[in-house]
Amino acid sequence: MLSKTKKTISWIFQIIAAAILLQTLFFKFTGAEESIRIFTTLGTEPWGRFGSGFIELITGVLLLIPTTATIGAILALGVMSGAIFSHLTVLGIDLSGAGINDSGFLFTLAVIVFISSAVVLIIRRQEIPIFGAKL
Repeated sequence: MLSKTKKTISWIFQIIAAAILLQTLFFKFTGAEESIRIFTTLGTEPWGRFGSGFIELITGVLLLIPTTATIGAILALGVMSGAIFSHLTVLGIDLSGAGINDSGFLFTLAVIVFISSAVVLIIRRQEIPIFGAKL
């Protein structure tokens, strides 16, 4: 059972991660030029854009449901690991590889979601399915 302080801290980080994940969906699902350029550069347009958007939607919702927050945090870590890896290897931190100069804003958001999800997972580690009780 989490203390009130830990629950509050977890909720703060859950909301931060979910808000970032959910607000980027508009750009992915409406075909914003930046999103299309990013996924074209990665060679996954349009299915990568829609697929990642769908996974991010599920992840954001899971983070906002107390009983599924740990699953959401695990998924967010995975999705953001992919995003961070793509930035570091193909796109560039400032997306210059995709012909966009965002001064590293999207990379920063990915790192914030990654860190926020890690904090949630650390706080709620005993709720991790299968082996969480052993932590």
